[in-house]
Amino acid sequence: MAEEMQTTAGRERFSTRLGFILISAGCAIGLGNVWRFPYITGEYGGAAFVLLYLIFLVILGLPVMVMEFAVGRASQKSAAKAFDVLQPSRRWHWFGWWGFIGCLVLMMFYTTVGGWMLSYIVKLGVGEFDGLSAEAVGAAFSGSLADPVQQIGWMLVATFIGFFVVSMGVQKGVERITKWMMVFLLAIMVVLAVRSITLPGAEAGLEFYLLPDFGKLFADPSTFADALFAAMGQAFFTLSLGISAMEVFGSYIGKDNSLTGEAIRIVALDTFVAITAGLIIFPACFAFGVNPGEGPSLVFVTLPSVFNQMPLGQLWGALFFVFMSFAALSTIIAVFENLVSFAMDYWGWNRNKAVASIAILVTVLSIPCALGFNVWAGFTVPGIGDIQGIEDFIVSNNLLPLGSLLYVLFCVTKKGWGWDGFLAEADEGAGVKFPAWAHGWLKYGVPVLILAIWIGGYIPKLALWFGGM
Repeated sequence: MAEEMQTTAGRERFSTRLGFILISAGCAIGLGNVWRFPYITGEYGGAAFVLLYLIFLVILGLPVMVMEFAVGRASQKSAAKAFDVLQPSRRWHWFGWWGFIGCLVLMMFYTTVGGWMLSYIVKLGVGEFDGLSAEAVGAAFSGSLADPVQQIGWMLVATFIGFFVVSMGVQKGVERITKWMMVFLLAIMVVLAVRSITLPGAEAGLEFYLLPDFGKLFADPSTFADALFAAMGQAFFTLSLGISAMEVFGSYIGKDNSLTGEAIRIVALDTFVAITAGLIIFPACFAFGVNPGEGPSLVFVTLPSVFNQMPLGQLWGALFFVFMSFAALSTIIAVFENLVSFAMDYWGWNRNKAVASIAILVTVLSIPCALGFNVWAGFTVPGIGDIQGIEDFIVSNNLLPLGSLLYVLFCVTKKGWGWDGFLAEADEGAGVKFPAWAHGWLKYGVPVLILAIWIGGYIPKLALWFGGM
């Protein structure tokens, strides 16, 4: 029955199909959609970049998501044991640790940035930025980064919320809380988007965002190459692929529906959020004469100054960061569940012991990022940046693309699970079937593209590191 919490093997289950879709989407919907996607889109010229991104989402992101779900559902285990179940030779045993380490490193900086989002709800709600210029908002943001007490305090708040939800279990905690968060997130986004596109002067922002200017994109080969790599990388970053963040949710569902159909729904929801985030940000930026290509500071410096200029800006600003916080927390909760499930499967711990142990580990490992903007601000790597930049580089430029490559090889080659096993699992149940003709593309085309993404991310850094030699 759909409402049963346990399988015969004692594994926790989602109570509803909607819960699986919303929670998986919640894992994918995060800062990659509402923070990274808008400013990258602004940097690379708007709608033309969006089209590139959507192409790579379909030909790269979607297949890998189906593979992660298939590994989880077929094995009924987290990444800790899944590869041993499907490939008993233990040749892939080590790959389970790839996901565990990847999720850990992701949370080492994600909890800090999630804390920023929560802090901004309070800052805008009490009117801390009222009447301030963009420069003054930027100074206030820099001041908060320089305060180690604030940084660690808000990181702890984000971490506590995440582990508190996970401690209640899959149904009563992760599923129930994330479903409500996702419903409110989507509702707030729609309200904010309507407000933004009805601002006087918003038409220019809509044109920038929705009408492709391929002439600008192709005018400079280096700009096009950068946009190409950014679009491919974003397809992995936004869906949290390659570190088994999605795999565990496959292990919590039954076989009533095909995995391709479920993945399409999740990718569509994820894309809706990313596109809607742009509908909130770009019309508002153009309406108030703000550069949409400001980079990471777009959300924390530029947008608060935009809200300052709106009627009821304090309300709209607070709502915007409620939505941003829900997006961040949905990912934090989902990844924490991955880490806890790994510990339960690998070491045989109960949920309480796993939550307590992983919470301590994540908290300790998150401290360097929180202190990387103040006490340890002098620690940098040329071409990569500060501690947060290093951790982001490890995940985004390495673990996500290479982990996705390994998932592809595991699912399509005889040295792994194999194509027949993957295809049978992906197609079981009602709904869209995975295209069998795509075997050649997945075996040869996708690995080449993923390696291109990985190498492309290193080219500018290698040029910087060795350019002076």
